[in-house]
Amino acid sequence: MTTDTMTRLYDGAEWDFATLQRIHDACEEIALSELGLDVYPTQIEVITTEQMIDAYSSIGMPLFYKHWSFGKHFTQHEALYRTGLRGLAYEIVINSSPCVCYLMGDNTATMQTLVIAHAAFGHNHFFKNNYLFRQWTDAEGILDYLTFAKNYVAHCEDRYGHGLVERTLDAAHALMAQSVDRYPGKKKLNLRQEEERERRRRNHKERSFNDLWRTVPTGPGKSVSELSIDRRRALLGLPQENILYFLEKTAPRLAPWQRELLRIVRHIAQYFYPQGQTKVMNEGTATYVHYRIMSRLHQRGAISDGNFLEFLQSHTNVIFQPAWNDPRFSGLNPYALGFAMMRDIERIVTRPQDEDRQWFPDIAGTGDAMAVLRDVWANYRDESFISQYLSPRLMREMRMFQLHDDPAETEGILVEAIQNERGYQRIRRQLARRHDVGWIDPNIEVVDVDLMGDRRLILHHNVVSGSLLEEEDAKRVLQHLADLWGYDVLLREVDASDAILKEHICKPRGTLLAPT
Repeated sequence: MTTDTMTRLYDGAEWDFATLQRIHDACEEIALSELGLDVYPTQIEVITTEQMIDAYSSIGMPLFYKHWSFGKHFTQHEALYRTGLRGLAYEIVINSSPCVCYLMGDNTATMQTLVIAHAAFGHNHFFKNNYLFRQWTDAEGILDYLTFAKNYVAHCEDRYGHGLVERTLDAAHALMAQSVDRYPGKKKLNLRQEEERERRRRNHKERSFNDLWRTVPTGPGKSVSELSIDRRRALLGLPQENILYFLEKTAPRLAPWQRELLRIVRHIAQYFYPQGQTKVMNEGTATYVHYRIMSRLHQRGAISDGNFLEFLQSHTNVIFQPAWNDPRFSGLNPYALGFAMMRDIERIVTRPQDEDRQWFPDIAGTGDAMAVLRDVWANYRDESFISQYLSPRLMREMRMFQLHDDPAETEGILVEAIQNERGYQRIRRQLARRHDVGWIDPNIEVVDVDLMGDRRLILHHNVVSGSLLEEEDAKRVLQHLADLWGYDVLLREVDASDAILKEHICKPRGTLLAPT
């Protein structure tokens, strides 16, 4: 094998494990030497169709604990797949070290090559180098922690009953989206130490929790002044945005093992937190990398023209973007937008126009596209990436414009931004905002607990742009919260001036009371 030509990696659609090794090595040589990627060691697992359905039914974590909702999703996915109404993911990749890539056994040799290039090198590089993943996830410990979590849930089911464990997990899953640390400065998790910490917590029976509730005035020895609002909130660590963390530490009626289940669920939520903020970038990176690697393999003669055409058909399907007036349109395809932006950055760096030099003076014409892209992949998330690098030319090519549709107004739907200087800025700003978790996710915090009265838990939803919570969804989630807390829960929706716009109250059902 030389840098210019390669022996054909395979012929036809068939493959074996020796073929996979050759494919991996060929992709690795291009990824490391030509693209300059930096990746975790790779572990490739070949699984069946049913195992693939099972894996992405359990939120893409094949080593996950059991829960009824995963079985429900499995049944739905399997029924759609068997009737031809839905295809399957060709791969699943885990942000871990080693980076585990699951390949479906039914894939052709070309699809296995595509998947290895996409997941084992594209996603892998992004996981290892993007600042959000480096800041919030523990790639070294996640596999051991998933094994611990699976075994711990099974142990709880054997000891405390399947129904009670299931209801506890139901409630915790309902609160996952509001149970992450969103800002830097928090101590990074070391998931390898979590099992040992759980043993220590079990041994001392949560004595620190009992100390907290001794501050509740229960007799003449305590006065109201001892529990001022500031002191009460300080004791409880309020305000607190991580709801499962607050419940784990302070919910008065949960058993120690239930607290550990909440801890497991919030650790998993934190693991997924960066992925929700980097969908466009992560998929765009992996798609760009697989396109570059597959194209280079074809140029070197490592794959035939027929194999390359098979790849191009799949690649084109992945990045297909229906027009806004197409019945299939359901928003921007993150694969299409991400890949288009990566290719556009490559163009700006290597073949800039005058417009590019005006909009992107720091990178236009610098010549080294991969150096710029590696820097972008390391230091941005979707919101900042779009606001910084979406070009006027790409907006024109993708025919972007902005509509204004406010039900409170009678003028109907208005075109608010078109393709001119001001319009480009506005379109880019509004599209970036749609990927900003601070804008699209509700900001809900635990703000107080009535320790001197009925122990009611009080939360605030800080309303942005008048967007209140959907009534039925809020009611269902609050019910789970009340069940975990064990007392009434009050959620106030407030505006920037702290004026109360709406209130939601929920009482516990008592279904989560458990023996210790």
